[in-house]
Amino acid sequence: MHPKALLEACTELVRLTLKFDHPADAVVSKFFRDYRKTYAFGPRERAALAETTYNVLRNKLRFDHFAPSGSGPKERRLAILGFAQHLKEHAAPQAASTQPKRHQQPGSQALDFLISALNKQEAAWLEACEAVSPADLMERHRHNMPEWLVEPLKAQVGEGFWPLVERLNGGAPLDLRVNTFTDKRADVQHELKLAGIKAVDTPFSPWGLRIDGKPALSGLDAFSRGAIEVQDEGSQLLALLLDAKRGEMVVDFCAGAGGKTLAIGASMRSTGRLYAFDTSAHRLESLKPRLARSKLSNVHPSAIAHERDDRVKRLSGKIDRVLVDAPCSGLGTLRRNPDLKWRQSPKAVEELTAKQTAILASAARLVKSGGRLVYATCSVLPEENEAIAQAFSATHPNFEPLSVADTLTELKVANAAALCTPDGLYLRLWPHIHATDGFFAAVWVAK
Repeated sequence: MHPKALLEACTELVRLTLKFDHPADAVVSKFFRDYRKTYAFGPRERAALAETTYNVLRNKLRFDHFAPSGSGPKERRLAILGFAQHLKEHAAPQAASTQPKRHQQPGSQALDFLISALNKQEAAWLEACEAVSPADLMERHRHNMPEWLVEPLKAQVGEGFWPLVERLNGGAPLDLRVNTFTDKRADVQHELKLAGIKAVDTPFSPWGLRIDGKPALSGLDAFSRGAIEVQDEGSQLLALLLDAKRGEMVVDFCAGAGGKTLAIGASMRSTGRLYAFDTSAHRLESLKPRLARSKLSNVHPSAIAHERDDRVKRLSGKIDRVLVDAPCSGLGTLRRNPDLKWRQSPKAVEELTAKQTAILASAARLVKSGGRLVYATCSVLPEENEAIAQAFSATHPNFEPLSVADTLTELKVANAAALCTPDGLYLRLWPHIHATDGFFAAVWVAK
């Protein structure tokens, strides 16, 4: 694809994404569908478009700072900066080390493709932007976070703030969960190796494999037969915490597309009964092909109108284990969804906490005496996490909090205490410490 055409496509995709009308991944997918005949995208072009757009979202404040000194439409200037970063990140390391010093600067081999699409003024502007040292920038242009999010993060991680920022503004590895109902992790790891894909064991989840890069998985037999599913290691640990047993009655209260549902079903060895509830029938539809591949027969997806739906009430006091992976801000997933930091707001978080409180209270009614309740989010904000758990404990004395550190230790998870808050009570995962998305979980047993 000609560099000018590719930059034109990048500019249009950046423009559409920055409207923030829809999640970035949905905008990117729709763009590929709508413009596939116009631009005839190949795999490399699709990767360049997506990564350019995500670079703009991750570095928006810095790029906004540089943009006014350039010329032409702002979206084009942002696309140039995002595309430049994509090219530098994917330049061959040996080329950088063997070229003379002048080739280490903007205009080097890594950027030649992009520069061929620019006029002289744009090329000079890009060179000036690339010459700016990050150390000379204001703090906001280095962290690229909205100010309302900065202080809560600093308060929690202290000196870890900049390492956290670096991880959140970078990409994420690809984690897979092996379907232990049908396959063993070591066997799948070997199978991937034969396919030219290097996978290493995840350090905490006994079900996980981690892959660098983004190989095509859909053509693999391991994928088509349901031996693997894409799932962050942190998400796997949430399903592990539920510790669902053979023959039990279990509810995944906010199942979504069912990633944790499938993990729970496998841990139950496809026995008992596992209800997958969600208020979105569309999300549950996404579970059906995955469920068919998984070979599980104990999963029962069910769309509900709200957390007090009659289908929920009929199960009151009958369920052994309930997982509430609550709707949340998603701010623990910024590595994958950088648009969320611009699409969320303090008001939106406040509305979510009210919803989380109501959902947890309703889900708790399902748990029978001696049963387990797990509340989880993929948020890094205390008001969605510890505050919700503490308020629930205060208003539900019939639920006894369990130590997550002790629970994970009993499940033979290595170094379990390192995954938790200092008191061991809650699961607290951080991208810069655990190489997972940001996750929280609290566990109770019903008296």
